[in-house]
Amino acid sequence: MTGLDGTLAAASVVALHCSLGSGRQWTKLAAGLGGDRFMAPDISGYGVAACGRDWPRTLDGEIARLEPWLAKADGPIHLIGHSYGGAIAFRLATASPYAQHVRSLTLIEPVLPTLLRDTPADARLYDRFARIAQVVSKDIVDGAVLEAVEAFTAFWAGSGPREQFSPSGRLRMIEQADKLPCDFNAALDLAGVAEAARALKVPTLLMSGGLSPYVTQRIVAKLAALIDDAELRHLPAAGHMLPVTHADRVNPEILRHIWRAQKLANLELAKLELTADAGPADAAQPAGSARRHLVFRRSLG
Repeated sequence: MTGLDGTLAAASVVALHCSLGSGRQWTKLAAGLGGDRFMAPDISGYGVAACGRDWPRTLDGEIARLEPWLAKADGPIHLIGHSYGGAIAFRLATASPYAQHVRSLTLIEPVLPTLLRDTPADARLYDRFARIAQVVSKDIVDGAVLEAVEAFTAFWAGSGPREQFSPSGRLRMIEQADKLPCDFNAALDLAGVAEAARALKVPTLLMSGGLSPYVTQRIVAKLAALIDDAELRHLPAAGHMLPVTHADRVNPEILRHIWRAQKLANLELAKLELTADAGPADAAQPAGSARRHLVFRRSLG
């Protein structure tokens, strides 16, 4: 990867898309990064990975399906995830063999509803998410796929206008909607989200849109309070599909986050090398924390 002053030469960027989407949603981000170590795989059930019906029903199962792609990242990983892809990215960064290689994490409205079960007010949001999951899944089982897609897209439209899809786009969603119950099951199956978030130590960028369903806005706000030094970006005029509809605002934030995280990782590596060269006497001195950095919590209007 050479798009950011050569600082990502040995790193890979892995971006994971939302349900009913594909890796193509990251085309503009790939162009901004440049280089040849950007990977935007299609999650199982979507895009070129739509074949078959033996889809995973857990996030760990999704990660296993991504193994051929992840194996190509033979160095540090900058991980990006949106919506359902954000849930997979969170699991990757907190409880997978690849976690030790993650150098930065960007989560755009990750679908982590079980984080909302700890208080009565948030539990109501969790219940609403669980209800839409039940409605969509039942419609699909009953063969009412068009109704399932309508309910799914209406929910994710939040308080913003309903997204207008092209006939080919709507047909693609109908053809791939059978995977949605698996995605809902995987998101609702994940336990220990708060504990995993508190233990997360990689530089993390969280993004949300003001027109999105409040359930995902609340998830992002809770993650920001739990993850050490997390950076929060909120776009009041954006909806849940902000990586696509507001790519001109979202992508520069992602690029800056990756650049800062890679610079930080390079500094940490340099300090380790200096400590090793200094010998035992100097090595006993406290090295300090290279992770102390300015954290911005602002709203991008």
